Amino acid sequence: MLGVIADIKKDYIKKLLEEGKRLDGRGLDDYREIEIRKNLYATAEGSAVVSLGGTQVAAGVKMILGEPYSDMPNRGVLTTSAELVPLASPTFESGPPRPPAIEIARVVDRGIRESGCIDTEKLCITEGEKVWIVFLDIHVLDYDGNLFDASTLACISALLNAKMPKVEDGKAIYGERSGSLPMADKPISTTYAKIGSAIAVDPYLEEEQVLDARLTITTTKKGEICAMQKGEGGGFTAEEVLNTIDRGIEKAKELRKLL
Repeated sequence: MLGVIADIKKDYIKKLLEEGKRLDGRGLDDYREIEIRKNLYATAEGSAVVSLGGTQVAAGVKMILGEPYSDMPNRGVLTTSAELVPLASPTFESGPPRPPAIEIARVVDRGIRESGCIDTEKLCITEGEKVWIVFLDIHVLDYDGNLFDASTLACISALLNAKMPKVEDGKAIYGERSGSLPMADKPISTTYAKIGSAIAVDPYLEEEQVLDARLTITTTKKGEICAMQKGEGGGFTAEEVLNTIDRGIEKAKELRKLL
C-alpha cells in the first residue's frame, strides 16, 4: 500500500511540474522564503542560521592555531563537518557521520576551497610552523529538503561575519579580535531536482522523496563554476546540464544579494 501511495504522489508531483506548477505554489525557478540570522553564538568566531522554507541550518566558525600542511606551508587550513541532528528529522540517526552528512560537508567544502573564498595566505602566522586552522561546523536543525543550498548560505554568511582572534607572542587571545576573516569571494550553490522531464530549483522534502536525479552547482561572483555534485540514480542529458548551469548562475546572483 505504501508503495502505491508513493507512486500516486510521484505521478501527481510530476504532472504538476510538467505544467510548470508545484504543490507549494512556486514556479520551477523559485526558491522558498529565505531568512539569514547572523552572529547568534557568542562562543564562535562567526555564526549564522539560515531558514530555507521549513529547512533550518546553523553554521559556526571556530579558529585555532596549528601547523600547516607540508605542501602548503604558507597557507591556513579549512576543515568542514556536518551533523544531521536527530531532532531535525526522524530519518536522521545519532552516531558517527553517515554518507548524507559527509556528502553535504564535502560539497560545501569543495565550493569554498575551489572558489578561493578564503584568502588562506593571510591566515599564515609563521611560514611552515603556525597558521590559523578554520573549523566550519554545519548543524541541520530542521529538515524539509535542499540541505546543500541552506548549508552553503549558512557557511558563507558565518565566514563573512567571522572575527579573527588576536595573536600575541604566538598565542591566540580569544577575548580580543584582530579583524575580519580575509574573504575573497562568495560562492553560492543552487540545487535542482529532475522529476520526470521537469527540472526545478530548491526541492522541498516531498520533491526530494520522488526525484529522479539531483544536480548542485556552486558558482563564484564572476559566474564561474567551482563545484558540481550529481546525486541519486537518474541522469541528465548534456543539454539539460548546460541549461541548468545557466539557470543556476542567474539564481546564484539573486541569493548572493542576501549575504
